[in-house]
Amino acid sequence: MYLLTAKEMRRMDEMTIETFGLPGRVLMENAGRGATRVILESFPDIYAGDVAIVAGAGNNGGDGFVIARYLVQAGVNVTVYLLAERKKVRGEALANLELLSALDVEVVELSNENAFIRHKADMGKNNLWVDAILGTGLTDTVKGYFQSIIGYINNHPSPVFAVDIPSGLSSETGTPCGAAIRADVTATFAFAKIGHILMPGAGFTGRLHIIDIGIPPYVVEHVGPRQHLSRLAEIRTSMKSRPLQAHKGTTGHLAVAAGSPGKTGAAAMTAMSALRCGAGLVTMAVPKSINTAIEALACEAMSVPMDDNGDGILTNAMLNDILSILEEKRCLAVGPGIGTDGRTRKLVENLVSRSPVPLVIDADGLNCIASNPEILKEKKADAVLTPHPGEMARLTGIDTGQVQKDRVGCARNLAQSLQVHVVLKGARTVIALPDGRVHVNPTGNPGMASGGMGDILTGMIAGFITQGYTTRAALRIAVYLHGAAADMLYRQRATYGYLATDVMNTIPDTIQAVLDGSYVNPAAACTPIL
Repeated sequence: MYLLTAKEMRRMDEMTIETFGLPGRVLMENAGRGATRVILESFPDIYAGDVAIVAGAGNNGGDGFVIARYLVQAGVNVTVYLLAERKKVRGEALANLELLSALDVEVVELSNENAFIRHKADMGKNNLWVDAILGTGLTDTVKGYFQSIIGYINNHPSPVFAVDIPSGLSSETGTPCGAAIRADVTATFAFAKIGHILMPGAGFTGRLHIIDIGIPPYVVEHVGPRQHLSRLAEIRTSMKSRPLQAHKGTTGHLAVAAGSPGKTGAAAMTAMSALRCGAGLVTMAVPKSINTAIEALACEAMSVPMDDNGDGILTNAMLNDILSILEEKRCLAVGPGIGTDGRTRKLVENLVSRSPVPLVIDADGLNCIASNPEILKEKKADAVLTPHPGEMARLTGIDTGQVQKDRVGCARNLAQSLQVHVVLKGARTVIALPDGRVHVNPTGNPGMASGGMGDILTGMIAGFITQGYTTRAALRIAVYLHGAAADMLYRQRATYGYLATDVMNTIPDTIQAVLDGSYVNPAAACTPIL
């Protein structure tokens, strides 16, 4: 399912009007009528109280005026609070504002703070707020008078319905622009926007409904949105059925370079997760000093002990031995628990530049190349980076806060600049491809805030690549199933307290639940309704 930027949505509107010939006023009418239907369905007791439609002077306000008209015609008591002087309303919004007078809809001008103060007592009597203040094109910080209005609505006990997007929420990043409406329900038009789905935007959006306003398919194809939301049906159809004659030699052989003293579990979990999601064979290149411990944790995987002179770390001296292991392998996972010794850094850099098979680089593997990420341009095969926000900050040279403010932008920029695949982990994991396309994953829950979850994901991604999936398909499937496995534990056990190995052991059941369509995401803050 497409996720749009404000620019992409604006271009679709323009093309629909200019080349398809559907007037802007018709689009606004379709939007307002569809939003009204959602309001009436979402708030069945609406007839027993008063509704306040708080509208700006732009097209978002125009949608609110259409909603006001339809609600009044349905017998709902409505007051429109216009946060501007009437003379500042233009175009289709003005046309729909003028229609309200024929229906005797009360329109109260609140063009400044003093007017707001005078009417605040009356506004407080409303039983439902309809937020039609600011739309998806917001770029400035919300402050002053509008900030006061938004704060007042958020602190009022009545529920809030947002038109298109909660006012003040960035449609690009999902972060509040100074202040943002916290909606219980949002109706957006044509397609969901990135800000509806990313955190914290999903929490401000509430339940999201998508309204068809008449954008023709050829316009969508021409604009070509580059962001997608992974959906259950898409993941299910992407997964291959396994032939009856399949055996371990046909389901792929993975190599893993991982582990160091104190971090043996990372290597084992990576290997076992790949096997849990269907890889036929896994061979681990591990330091000889810790090989026995790792073998005990991953008895179904094979290992090749690397002579480590007793210090328990993988070094560049082992490069040729590890490269020889890659013969007839389909993928190399490198980094979990590997450490950041200088000799290890050199090894990782050389594996990046010389591996003949796709690489999945995680954890310390990312830290080893953080000072020289340009080495990725020398790769001979696909490379997948799986950073959490802190690792992403080290790779890009910015702070973690900046990463979190624009997760899609950061992931996309890194993927395109280095021509790699990026999996930016966290709530609503972002998958960015070298061509600029982005997939946002909706599965997972806060119970995953526990050590080892990233090692499980690394093994899953590498496991699906090993089975012959394209890198893009492997990423989408693995990330979705990783979160879905945790969601199943969330439902069966508790909201938190389950372990990474619990998620790993739930993978087979999760695959089956996804394939038969029985999986549901119980912890999602925002699930679009089509």
